[in-house]
Amino acid sequence: MSSNLATKPVSKREAGKVQNILISQPRPKTEKSPYFDLEKKHGVTLEFEALIALEAISGKDFRRQKINIANYTGVIFTSRNAIDHFFRTCDEMKVSVSQDTKYFCITEAVALYLQKFILYRKRKVFYGADGSNKSLLDVINKHKENLNFLYVCSENQQDNIITSWLKQHDCAFDLAFMYRTRSNDVKQSLGNKQFDILCFFTPSGIKSWFDNFPEFKQEKVVIGTFGDNTKDAALKAGLKPAIVAPSPQSPSMITALDQFLSSVNQK
Repeated sequence: MSSNLATKPVSKREAGKVQNILISQPRPKTEKSPYFDLEKKHGVTLEFEALIALEAISGKDFRRQKINIANYTGVIFTSRNAIDHFFRTCDEMKVSVSQDTKYFCITEAVALYLQKFILYRKRKVFYGADGSNKSLLDVINKHKENLNFLYVCSENQQDNIITSWLKQHDCAFDLAFMYRTRSNDVKQSLGNKQFDILCFFTPSGIKSWFDNFPEFKQEKVVIGTFGDNTKDAALKAGLKPAIVAPSPQSPSMITALDQFLSSVNQK
C-alpha cells in the first residue's frame, strides 16, 4: 500500500486547478449520468470506486430481532439501500405492508425512490426540506402522535442523532437491522493514485477509506461529503470537508461539485 495516497496533489492542483476526483460510489451504468456532463464541462477526470459493500441480513436472521413489521405505522428511511432491503425483507418474510403506513425519508430523492415499491401518495410519504437530519426530524415531529416507528438501518451504521431524538421525544420506535456494510479492499486499485477531491457519501465510506489507508493525511486534498452523518464522520476522522451537500443551494453532490469547480477552476 502506498502511504502517500492522495497526500501529494497533482500539478494542476498546485496551480489552483482541480483535475482528478474520486467519487466513492460504483460507476454509473449509463453514460447519460450527469456526472459525465460534469466531467466534460470542467475538463476533469472522475474515478468511481465503491468503498463499501452491502450484505443482506436474511429473513431467518431478521426474525431473531423479534420485530413484527406489520405492527409499525411509520417507517424511517435515510437511504435508498434501506428501502431496497426493507421491501426485500418483507417479500422474503411474506409480510404485507399496510396501505396506511407512513414513510419518512431523509431527502426527496429517497422519497421518490419509494415509487419502485408502492403507490406514491403525498399524504403518506414525507421528507425533509433540505436533506438534513434536522429537517427530517421536524417532519417526524409533526406526525409522531399515535405512530409506532420502524427505523430501517444498517447493523453497523445506525444514526445516533435520529435515535436520540426519538428517545428524547418519547416516540414509540424500534431499530430494524436488515443489512450490514463492510469495507472493500481498494488498496490495489487506488493505492498509487492521487486525487484533488475525495467525495464520500456514507460514514462507512469514510471508515473504509481509513481501513485501507490508515496513514492518509488530508493536506491540500479537498473533501466532499453528502449528508449530516457523513460530514460528522469526516470531522471525527480529522478531515475538514469543503464541499458539503445537500443544502438549499446544492441539493446533490453533483451540484455541489459543479459550484466548487466553477469557483476554483475559473480563477
